[in-house]
Formats: sequence, C-alpha cells, structure tokens
Amino acid sequence: MAWVLKMDDATIESGLVHDFDASLSGIGQELGAGAYSMSDVLALPIFKQEDSSLPSDNETKNPPFQYVLCAATSPAVKLHDETLTYLNQGQSYEMRLLDNRKQGELPEINNKMVKSIVRVVFHDRRLQYTEHQQLEGWKWNRPGDRLLDIDIPMSVGIVEPKTNSSQLNAAEFLWDINKRASVFVQVHCISTEFTPRKHGGEKGVPFRIQIDTFTQGDSAEYTEHLHSASCQIKVFKPKGADRKQKTDREKMEKRTAQEKEKYQPSYDTTILSECSPWPDNAYVSPNQAATPSFTSAPLSTYTASSVPDSDSSSPNHQADPVSHGNSEQLSPTASIQDTQKWLLKNRFNSYTRLFSHFSGSDLLKLTRDDLVQICGPADGIRLFNALKSRSVRPRLTVYVCQESLSESPLLERRSNNENGEHSNPSSLYVYHALYLEELTAAELIRKMACVCSLPLGTINQVYRQGPTGIHILLSDQMVYNLPDESCFLISTLNDELGEGLHLILK
Repeated sequence: MAWVLKMDDATIESGLVHDFDASLSGIGQELGAGAYSMSDVLALPIFKQEDSSLPSDNETKNPPFQYVLCAATSPAVKLHDETLTYLNQGQSYEMRLLDNRKQGELPEINNKMVKSIVRVVFHDRRLQYTEHQQLEGWKWNRPGDRLLDIDIPMSVGIVEPKTNSSQLNAAEFLWDINKRASVFVQVHCISTEFTPRKHGGEKGVPFRIQIDTFTQGDSAEYTEHLHSASCQIKVFKPKGADRKQKTDREKMEKRTAQEKEKYQPSYDTTILSECSPWPDNAYVSPNQAATPSFTSAPLSTYTASSVPDSDSSSPNHQADPVSHGNSEQLSPTASIQDTQKWLLKNRFNSYTRLFSHFSGSDLLKLTRDDLVQICGPADGIRLFNALKSRSVRPRLTVYVCQESLSESPLLERRSNNENGEHSNPSSLYVYHALYLEELTAAELIRKMACVCSLPLGTINQVYRQGPTGIHILLSDQMVYNLPDESCFLISTLNDELGEGLHLILK
C-alpha cells in the first residue's frame, strides 16, 4: 500500500525557512557578539608564512635618514603611483637632510660627518642606458653649463661642497647628522631637452633627484653606503612649473568627488622614497674611493677591448676592462651558495635573504613577471636582464688594418716565373674589428690609435681617401653614415713639421 502526503506550496515554503534558520542559529555563538577578528583567523597555522627566513613587520628597519624636497607634489597623480613634483629651471630648492634613526641605531656614526651625493638622473630606463650619450649631447649644445648645481650661499650645515667637470649631473658634500642641514639645489636642464619633439614641459621626460649617503670605512674614506632615496620630478622653464601646478589643480577641481578619490592630494613638500644606490657607487676603485661618483677613465686609457660591457646592468656603465666570459652569467648548475655570491656580485644584496633557498636553476626558471612582482619594476627588470645576460649589439662595426707587409712562413707562397726566379712573398693583411657605440670621429680615432699602437696625442688629422684619391677630413657625420662592417687600410704620414702623424683610411 502506498501513502501519498499532500501539502500545499505555502506549507512547504514555511518548513524550509524554519529549517534554514535553525541551521544558522549556532553560527558565531562561540565567538560571542563583536568578538570576531580577522587577525585571529590570520593567526591560524594555515595562514602563517611558511618561510620563517623572511623578515617580519617587527624586523622592518627604519630608514636612518629622511630627505625632504621643499616643493609641492602634483595633484594629478593617481593613488598608489609615485609622486611627481614640478620644478623651475635654475631655481634654488631646499632639500632638508634629517636624522631619522631610532635610539641606539647606528651608534658608530654618532658625532661624525657623513657624505651625500645628490644627482639628477633619468627616470625612464631607456634613457638610463643611453645616459652617457644623452649628457654628452646636452654638453655639446650648452658648453660650460651643468645639469645640477648647489646654491652654496643658501645652504645650511654642509661643508666641502664639490662638483666635478666630468660629472655634470652630480655634486657632493659633507654634513653633520647632529645639526640642522639643508642643501639648496638648482636643476638647469629642462625635460623637453631630451625629447625628439619639443611640445612643452608636459611632454618632456621625467627626471629623478637622488641622494646617496656614505660614512667612513676602514680606510677613512667615505665608501660605506648608508642610505639612498629619490623622487620623480619634471623641470620646466622659469615659471613653467607654477603654471603647470595651477593647471593640474584647476583640472582636479572640475572633477567629481568620486573621481577625486582616485587621485592623491597635493602635499606642500616631497618626501624622497628609499631606493637602491645609484650604480656608479656599486664598485669603488681603491685609488679613487674618496669620490665614488666621479670615477671615469681618461681618454688615453680606452682600448679596443674597453668597449662598454653589454652584459652590465648599470644604466650608465662606463668602459671597464672586464671580461665578457661566461663567469658573469649564472649557471643553471649553480649551488645555493654560488647563487648568493652571484646576487651579491651583481648588486642584488637586498634580495639575498629572499632567495636564500634558490639555486641557479630555481632562479633562472622565474619569468620576467615573477621577478617584477617579487622585486618591483626597477630591480625586477634589472635582475631579469642580468639572468638572461642580454647583450647589446654595437651600433657600428669597422674593420681596420695598418698598411704594412707581414711575412709569415706558414702563409708564404713562392712561384717560379718565366725566368725561373722566385716571386716576392704574398702580402698578409691582419684586420682588427672596432665596435663603435657613440658613432663619433673621436671614438673611431681613439680605437684606431689603440690597434695601431700609436699615442693618441701624436695623431693630428685623420682623412678618408675619396674619389680620384682626394683626402676628406674625418668628421662625426662621416662616421655616422659609414656602412656597417666597412673595411679600411690605415696609412700613416708624418706631419710636415714633424710634430705628429696623419692617418689616411683607404
């Protein structure tokens, strides 16, 4: 016999609601009213960081110094983006140098002077890699000018301010951390000077003002790095920064309240944020340790092997006679210890603890996006390029040979002529490859002098042999328009006065 229970829809619905309410009645009773806390949940073992080697919030170090640029930030910067500050060309701006140490922190620098290097550099990575060429072009257009100067009369608490003619974008000084110190800086370059088309300040390239601070090391020289910080700026012609700031403020006033929430407020001052030391300070020559940012090889020390290391990740890496071998690359078979040494050698000191359990294979498996997410955009891209060892192709390759006959027993070929006599040995020309990066006549002459073993000071003029044997004076424009892999024989002629040489490229 089958039983059939007939119930209307209202009865079924009320029963389901009652059962559902009963099933929820016990939730939250154990926690009590208002006792629920997300921190209690995050404290559960499942949410804890498995890698105890990573620094905790309590271990986060307080920056020892703080630098404040006395210029207002732009109100047209979105939240979570870096601040942007507008400056007027040539105007003096105060940068306050503040001791931000906690009690008992870095006692070894108490009552001592520290050295800071302030510089203006490019913000865009593309321009950082061509910084040398960009600044040389600026110097050519504005001879005798500097990109950055210190306004000494207005500065307070700094001593021994110095600038170097080979570093137009940097200056250094000493200051006492126990006294009030402010340095007034002037930026003389404007953002539109480094753009192909000059449409005005808003289309110009951004710069960075960076301060690197050092203390004395064992050699009593200021080589021990303490702190670095920088901020993003744009430089306008006089009064241009004020007009741009006013324009941004008026644009923000026209936006709705909801749109304004997506942007940062404008602050009266700009606080420089911590960053890595500028690459010039990564390796300090012992005999030039007193001025780490002003080390540069003299013209006569450049050799054919001194082409800038294309594997280097420094934005403005100068020509160093370093090896291009595989020793600079991280091997997939590298152990954890070898990987740590490689990170230190390539200036990734702050990430050695993070990658303390990574072998060479583990590190090489990380993608570009992985490294950017772990290390941030700047260091992530730099680490990715260092791991992949991307080489930069030279802009021009030229083959040259000094015109002289070389006899080699292995290559000597003799043949009997019709009279049964031996002919002269065949000529052997040995060519050298020159790799040009700057495409200037000075660079080509310097490299030719090296391969020909000629003192650079003895070369008066260099000519290229043209049609009908005419001699054309070598110029930057001629070098710029040379076809790649051109071949030349170099002939040397003594000057009429006997005081130098002329080189002729055939």
